[in-house]
Amino acid sequence: MKWCILGAFMFLFSVQIQAQKVAVFDHYADIEKTVLNDENTTYVVNFWATWCAPCVQELPHFEQLNSENKKVKVVLVSLDFKNQYESKLLPFIKKKAIKSEVVLLTDKDYNSWLPTVDKDWSGSIPATLIVKNGKKVFVEKMFTSYEELNQFVNSNIN
Repeated sequence: MKWCILGAFMFLFSVQIQAQKVAVFDHYADIEKTVLNDENTTYVVNFWATWCAPCVQELPHFEQLNSENKKVKVVLVSLDFKNQYESKLLPFIKKKAIKSEVVLLTDKDYNSWLPTVDKDWSGSIPATLIVKNGKKVFVEKMFTSYEELNQFVNSNIN
């Protein structure tokens, strides 16, 4: 009996650790190839960072979108510093119980990849990109409510 309890504990502990894994990408193009690669999926990509107060404020809206709007897949692209991956990003994700897919982008050559996301992006965050069937819709703003975010997404994917 003792071994069953220990085994169950180890299984649950390993699942929790697995859920906190965050892929690290050194180039935005790799995110497009690896994460945003299914043409049959509509992606809502939020660019954010733990040090960005407006970003943190709107994260619950993206989490709700991820769980309630089955037409889309939410991907949270963290622009946190690579050297704070373990000390700041992973604990933040665990504390906030983030369920959406999170990736860390460490590409500091902003001039090369910002125009790939949107030719007019100034680089400020939060910013959101919708990718559907190779088409992109981009907005540089903070969503103040789930309803506002969901309405924006639905109006651009239907």
